[in-house]
Amino acid sequence: MGLFKKKGNWFVPKGQPLTEMDKKILYWQDKGKLVPRRGLILTPGQIEGVRRSGVINTALLDLVAENIHAGMTTNEIDKLVHEYTISHGATPATLGFEGFPKSCCVSINEEVCHGIPSDDVVLEEGDIVNVDVTTILDGYYADASRMYIIGKTTPAKERLVRVAKECLEVGIAACKPYCFVGDIGNAIQEHAHKNGYTVVRDLCGHGVGLKFHEEPEVEHFGKKGTGMLLVPGMVFTIEPMINMGKWQVFIDEENNWTVVTEDEKPSAQWEHTLVMTETGVEILTH
Repeated sequence: MGLFKKKGNWFVPKGQPLTEMDKKILYWQDKGKLVPRRGLILTPGQIEGVRRSGVINTALLDLVAENIHAGMTTNEIDKLVHEYTISHGATPATLGFEGFPKSCCVSINEEVCHGIPSDDVVLEEGDIVNVDVTTILDGYYADASRMYIIGKTTPAKERLVRVAKECLEVGIAACKPYCFVGDIGNAIQEHAHKNGYTVVRDLCGHGVGLKFHEEPEVEHFGKKGTGMLLVPGMVFTIEPMINMGKWQVFIDEENNWTVVTEDEKPSAQWEHTLVMTETGVEILTH
């Protein structure tokens, strides 16, 4: 079928009447805003596939919550994740992704993300730990992470973990049909700064569902009305990384994966996969 284009990403089939969604997207596109391409709008069946993958992904993080403890190695967490995922007919997306060697990421204290599980890393009382898992089921991807506190930690670390979760929640609350990615980032940044924390700028949330990573890039800082327009059918993650100190980070040269805070102060992160609907967002992972 022939297509025509109106000055941007959004195509409308030739001869097909404009839907209300077409009209809204074209309105913003004509104003010079970044709008999605049609490939980012998932069908109800595809969204259901992501939802099913999300059930396993959530169960993985529940399993970690039931078992994580001081004295456990991060590789033991990885084995739990791997075995549960495979036994449920799914695949861990991180395993082998661009050379990543494990089935999940486990990041401790000043490690922001992409920590590689190891038999040599043992969890200790007071650690704050992020476990990040991504599941592929029948070709559909779901992605989420949680923070875990090992035993009793300091009030400062406990507060960081709590506020980081609040940052995810305010980001989700900012998600409305036909809002912009910048609306999410602005809400998160304001909440983090109000509480005396900073937001990592070198990493972001992302589109997910049919691929591990695709558009839009969901930055966790910024201005309202900027970034890509978010419309019903789009599936994406919000995953703010909140630092106790400065926002700058570096990549560990020993493994070329693990992201660490530049000042080596603690960091915390929570992540959900969401789908935009006509009335707001539905959380597909917890």
